[in-house]
Amino acid sequence: MGGGGFAMEPGNPALDGFVLELGAARRPDPRICLLPTAGGDSELQIQRFMATFGDLPCEPTSVSLFRLGRRPLPLREHLLAQDVIYVGGGSLLNMLAVWRAHGLDTIMSEAWHAGIVLAGLSAGSMCWFQGGITCSSGAPMPAAGLGLLPGSNSVHYDGEPHRRPRYLEAVRRGELDDGYGVDDGAALLFAGTQLIKVVASRPSAGAVCVQRHGDGPPAERPLPVRVLAVPPGRDGAAAAPFAVSELRQMRSRPPAGTRRSARRAGLHD
Repeated sequence: MGGGGFAMEPGNPALDGFVLELGAARRPDPRICLLPTAGGDSELQIQRFMATFGDLPCEPTSVSLFRLGRRPLPLREHLLAQDVIYVGGGSLLNMLAVWRAHGLDTIMSEAWHAGIVLAGLSAGSMCWFQGGITCSSGAPMPAAGLGLLPGSNSVHYDGEPHRRPRYLEAVRRGELDDGYGVDDGAALLFAGTQLIKVVASRPSAGAVCVQRHGDGPPAERPLPVRVLAVPPGRDGAAAAPFAVSELRQMRSRPPAGTRRSARRAGLHD
């Protein structure tokens, strides 16, 4: 996802429902685990995830790498027992550094080859590719990913427009391979390394294929998009992006189902 899901569109469950449908192809009540590493294992991100998936036909859990000393668990066994691994947004650079320290780069490759659904937004989307455009250090800059998927990915293509020119320049100069620019509310679905389709939570969201074009600016080719159905009574409006700056501030109201636990955790409006 370029952006979206429980962290950005609390009133629009279309993308999260799509992720859960993919997991249900493996098991009727899929096991789905959140990795909120990129956001520093934010309790609010975990609460939003549990509020979204807690009442759905699935078994949601989360793994907090920053708290393993207090909440130990066998990482490899737990993650490889999942049907869906859902990676939250935040800092791509910090997340991959922590993952490598715990061996999660290897575990994620194992999960991918085992057919576990790998999903995520923002940093949790770019991490699967060879590279992307991160704002982890402030200004947008190219950064390497895990390389499970070929090419590159620039997220928040519409929501954070300062990323786009840096991405196009990186592709033009060969700093990043050809790839995809993905709007908030849009998602790329791959089977293996093949792009199968693009889906979106609202009609205005889309994605482009970005390809180097001689010495000139890269070509941006719009991709066909299937807009997912939104349940009646939901307008699909997006919340503010759950990016690095918002992870620092954490000022948003938790979903209604988590307000009591949020107060216990010391969170407030």
